[in-house]
Amino acid sequence: MKLLFKSMCSVLMMVCAAALAGPEGGRCIAPAKAGGGFDLTCQLTRDMLAQPPKNRPPLAVVYQPGGIGALAFKNTVTQQPPDGKTVVAFSSGSLLNLAQNRFGPYNTRSVRWLAAVGMDYGVVAVPRESPYKNLPQLLEALRDKPGSIVFGAGGSIGSQDWMKAALLARAAGVGHKEMRFVAFEGGGEALSALGDNHVQVLAGDAAEVGRQLEQGVAVRVLAVLSEKRLAGRWAHVPTAREQGFDIVWPILRGLYMAPGVSDRDFKEWTDALAKAAGQPATARALTKAGMNPVWITGRALDQLVDQQVESYRKLAADFGLAPRTGSVQP
Repeated sequence: MKLLFKSMCSVLMMVCAAALAGPEGGRCIAPAKAGGGFDLTCQLTRDMLAQPPKNRPPLAVVYQPGGIGALAFKNTVTQQPPDGKTVVAFSSGSLLNLAQNRFGPYNTRSVRWLAAVGMDYGVVAVPRESPYKNLPQLLEALRDKPGSIVFGAGGSIGSQDWMKAALLARAAGVGHKEMRFVAFEGGGEALSALGDNHVQVLAGDAAEVGRQLEQGVAVRVLAVLSEKRLAGRWAHVPTAREQGFDIVWPILRGLYMAPGVSDRDFKEWTDALAKAAGQPATARALTKAGMNPVWITGRALDQLVDQQVESYRKLAADFGLAPRTGSVQP
């Protein structure tokens, strides 16, 4: 009887640990180079699942740059057999690319949206020694001499960094075709270029800028693109609205899986993440990273994804960005 009791306890402990730790040998794909928002999403997911009780190796983070998410999306859709141990980071930038058919012949139903775990926001950053001390000064300079200011971005024309830059140019009374723009493979690379003064402005993301600041990148944030001031690290930084410019750019961050993964694997991930999301340490980690904690999954997440894609489709059309051909509408 004692042996049976010990055996049952061992099994229960393994089940509980599995429920929190996620699939053994799990990995998170960050669809860009290290240092950007996708990387941060994977690392936060790893830390969420590593909270006690921990009985498994930490979630592996794998970098898969290419088209700011396009390569990872294609590989996930076409993988055979579907890998139930792998999740892929996404952001609203991924949905913007889907809206413009930049991920090829795929749509919002080509993958399984697992969970949204945080809400990030756009920021306007400049080199630490930049002469611009606030957003009005920057936009005044942009209006007077558009060619003197170069925007960096973690993505090409039509990416979310480009969209934020185009909205800033519009606010300055400058056409988006007049602004100078340099594309990089991911936000980490763009931030490094900004810190080294290769570009003058980055319309980036709060979470990835905050992480790079911790690592010593010499940049300064002029504005956050949120409805109201963010908590924690960014509490002292005014919003664009406070400075007279109605620009808001929320960024959903989360995870998706291959379309053919089993319901059992999908549920295992969902349950593990749900338990981790309910831990106080998770909320603290997300807030420290510059994000508002959220937890959205299931049909609610599918609907939110569709709504964002439709909104981005209209915004892209507003800037004259024709969608690429070859995709299938959901």
